[in-house]
Order: sequence, then structure tokens, then C-alpha cells
Amino acid sequence: MDLSLGEVASMLGASCETPERVALGYSIDSRTLSAGQLFFALRGPRFDGHQFVGQAFARGAAGAVVEQVFRQGCAAQWGPALIAVRNTAEALKQLACAVRRKWGRRLIAITGSTGKTTTKEMLAAVLGRRFRVLKSPGNLNNDFGLPLALLALEPEHEVAVMELAMSAPGEIARLARIAEPQVGVVTNVAPVHLQSFDSVEAIARAKRELIDNLEAGSTAVLNRDDERVRRFPEGFAGRVLTFGFDEGADFRALELRAGPGHETRFRVAGPGFDCEVHLPLPGRHNVQNALAAIAAASLFEIPPGEFQQALATFQTLHQRCEILTLPLGVTVVNDSYNSNPRAMETMLETLAAWPGARRRIVVAGEMRELGPTSPDWHREVGRKCAESKVDWLLGVQGDAQFFLEGAFEGGLPGERGRFFAGAEEAGEFCRALLLPGDVILVKGSRVVGLEKVIQLLFAAEGKQRPGLKAKQPR
Repeated sequence: MDLSLGEVASMLGASCETPERVALGYSIDSRTLSAGQLFFALRGPRFDGHQFVGQAFARGAAGAVVEQVFRQGCAAQWGPALIAVRNTAEALKQLACAVRRKWGRRLIAITGSTGKTTTKEMLAAVLGRRFRVLKSPGNLNNDFGLPLALLALEPEHEVAVMELAMSAPGEIARLARIAEPQVGVVTNVAPVHLQSFDSVEAIARAKRELIDNLEAGSTAVLNRDDERVRRFPEGFAGRVLTFGFDEGADFRALELRAGPGHETRFRVAGPGFDCEVHLPLPGRHNVQNALAAIAAASLFEIPPGEFQQALATFQTLHQRCEILTLPLGVTVVNDSYNSNPRAMETMLETLAAWPGARRRIVVAGEMRELGPTSPDWHREVGRKCAESKVDWLLGVQGDAQFFLEGAFEGGLPGERGRFFAGAEEAGEFCRALLLPGDVILVKGSRVVGLEKVIQLLFAAEGKQRPGLKAKQPR
């Protein structure tokens, strides 16, 4: 939303000497700032944005929001375009909340341990059939990202779909107070960020903060298949809609079956309609994501035919259940954006059910932020690999070594598992391993860098690679 610096200053309880100047956008990074944007000089544990105010103006910033002590000692040439506040991070949130209120229309907030980004994308695609929708781009879902996403609101937007993430208690509550949603969607609760929580129950309480901070008269859209999320309606005075495979779900998936290619087909039974859905993604977890989107979209009176079309043409984001094909029919499931125990297990279930796979190979990167119980969670996933009858398991970095321990305990032959300190070594080994018809799942926490594995698998695309010769590990 384009605002004059005077309007921005007024919303922040500050002043500006160039009130007529208009901000054409908002930025917290001087390296990517576009001309005409307003720069927020944020402080962090390893950076101070005030050091880059000059760079921001050199790139054409319309102005900068800075701390008062900086304003007092800054160079004279910047002074007229500076808005001085006590705390720039709080000012960013305050402005985002003011803009959201000025916009004043319906906003949907989505949280959950897994699936929230895919659900957000699906819901935005469905709503986009009838409305002009703003969705939070990429993973702008934290204390800095959500405010920036809200500041992109324009008068022509009719609905907003925002993703809320957290790594510690209280974060979802803070984000919800900024976004002020009328609809709250919770996908699930799983063991993630355990370095900041003492139990999965504590994670559930943190996710419940979204429901606790919904406006009066709001609607909670909840996963009935999740035993913890199923309890979220307790004490909530608003409307509740549920989704899932459970018989009691308001929006329920029935007759789940694999379609042609990687498509999943199912029937949705919900209040007032019953229809078939074709989803160009594999796995029950993606069906749950679609159900969440359908349930939330039902509040906007989207006809079944509209969401059928939107979901049938849905395109997943890069590195999130992205289906890629190598020469000679080798399939790569690129799910390398992030990982946690629940997400790994759902993808292993998807891999186990993959039709026509010659061999099932898993390249599993370390799952981060699991605290002192991390080895146990990795062993449990390793046992799940063995139960899922994977043919090869390649663990990458750190605690991924415990994947192998669990898998060997579960019955995976010792010669079918390898541990690698880095992604490049794993990628080279995997490339030399391939046979026509193999299906490879690549999944791990973002910092492991498993995109290097994908790059190496495609490095010799169109050529005869060592991995496709007769003599190779099997």
C-alpha cells in the first residue's frame, strides 16, 4: 500500500520533514531495496541495519525508519527523509498492523507444523478463481516476514491469506495480533523446534495461540485427524469447521486412489456438496492440505466446480514435493526445502505407495532443531525407512547417522545404507547408483543443502551417466 512518509510517521506516532514523499514499497534489506521504497533499519544479534542507511539512500530509498539515537547523530543530508522511532522492529509490526486495519477486509491465517505453505498456496489458488487475493510470498511468515507481507496489501485486494510460523512460545500470538485474522487454519502438530519446547504438547499449546487470538465471530478450520488439534475447539466461542479422513470431519476425503501419473483422486463430502477432486500431487498429506483449503474456501461460497479446477491445475512450489524426471524414467521427488519427523514419515508413506518403482531410494538430510532428543527421532525415522521397504538409504550430515542406526535395527541390510558428511558426496554416490525406473526421495532440513544432490543428479542430463552403466552398486 503506497503511503506518504507523513502517513507512515503518523501511524508510528513519529514525525517526518518530508511528509509529502510517497513510499512505493517497504524493505529491510538495503541490498535488494528498489528505488522509492521505505527502508527499515532493523537490529539483530549479528547485524545492524543502521550501518546500511547510506546504501539504502544510494539505491534510491524514499526514506528510512531509524532509531532516535541514530537520527540525532546522522549525516545532515539524510535527516529530512528519516522517521525516528524508539524501536524499528516494533515500528515495522506497528505499521503492518495499521495498514492491515486500513485495508479492513477478510484475512485467513494458516499455521501448523507441516503443510502450511502448501495449504496456503492451494487456498490462494482456490480463492483466486473468484477474488483478488494477496498471499504471503515464499516463507515470509515470521516477525519480520509477516509484516512485510501485510505491507503489500493494496485497496484492490479482496482477501488475504497469510502463513504464520513459530520457533518458540508466544510467536504465533504476536503474529496473530498483527494480522487480526477472521479465519484461522491449523494443519497439524508435530515434533518440530524441540530445542525450544519440552514436549509435543507444548508445541500444540503454541499452535493453539492462533485460535486463542482470533477475533470475535471468527472461524477455526481444524484438522480432525490430529489428536491434539482435535481438542482446539475447547473454550473457543467462534465457529469450527473440521477436515480430514475421520468420520466426524465436516469436510472428509473418501475413496482415495492413485490417478494417472502422479495424480491423486478422491471424493470430498462436505456440507451441501459431494464431488470428485483430481490433485496433481501424490500422498495422503497433500490430500489433507487440499481438504484444509477446501474447508476454508467454503466460507467464501466458492462453488465446487471452481475449487475442482483450481486444484486440478495446482503447481507445487520448488523443493516441496516437486516431481522431476531424469533420463530413462528415473523419478526424483524433490522435497528438500525442509524436514521434520512427521514430514519424513508422510513422504516415506508416499514413496512406499509409488506405483511401478523399480527401487526406492531415500537421500535423507539431518532434521534440525529437535533438541536433545534428536538422535531418538532420527532413529525412529530410520526404522520407518526399513518398514517402508526402501532399497537404499543415504543419510547426510550430523544426526542423519542415526537414520542408519534405526534402519539397520529395523532390518535394512547394512550394505544398503551409507552416511555422508555432506550433500555433494551423497549426490555423487546416488548418481552412480541409479537404474532406469528408480524413484528417489530427497528430503532434509534446509541448512543441509540437499539442492546440491538435485543439481548433481541433473548435471549429466541427456548424457550417458556412470549411474546408468551395467557395473554399479545395487
